[in-house]
Amino acid sequence: MNFANLKLTAAINAYSALRIPLLAMTTPRVVELTETRSVVRVRLDLRTRNHLGVMYFGALCMGAELSIALKCLDTIAKSGQKIDFIFKDFQGDFLKRADGHVHFICAEADQVNALVQKACASPDRLSQTFNGYAVVANRGDGSDAGEQPVMTYKLTLSVKNRRPTLG
Repeated sequence: MNFANLKLTAAINAYSALRIPLLAMTTPRVVELTETRSVVRVRLDLRTRNHLGVMYFGALCMGAELSIALKCLDTIAKSGQKIDFIFKDFQGDFLKRADGHVHFICAEADQVNALVQKACASPDRLSQTFNGYAVVANRGDGSDAGEQPVMTYKLTLSVKNRRPTLG
């Protein structure tokens, strides 16, 4: 994990400890954040495991949400604008048991960035649906290449600039 990802992980966990305590309980970790892709890891542990020993439905949903929100938060911070965001809907298909640490991958980070950039100059609420998938990262190197998805998901992100700079 590089230093930038460590800083993002610390910021996400600090913010969630104060404002979203349920997310803080999962202690998510930023694995990757690039212009086109964001990856978040949620560990399978006592707090995220259900009675069958696999990742709990709620923890899977929080990881999915954060994989898309991560690029949104990053773009908002860089823009300096007062932009609010919320998720309007969620659709998830649970394909296999998540019996290990799970990586949540959004390969549409560039589209998330574009939506937030549009919101910077618009007084309107803007919405767009984004896709992602989750894999169990069984290998010690944290790689997710070649893994079969345990979950696919779609979330609609809604953004609104509280003080747009028009002109």
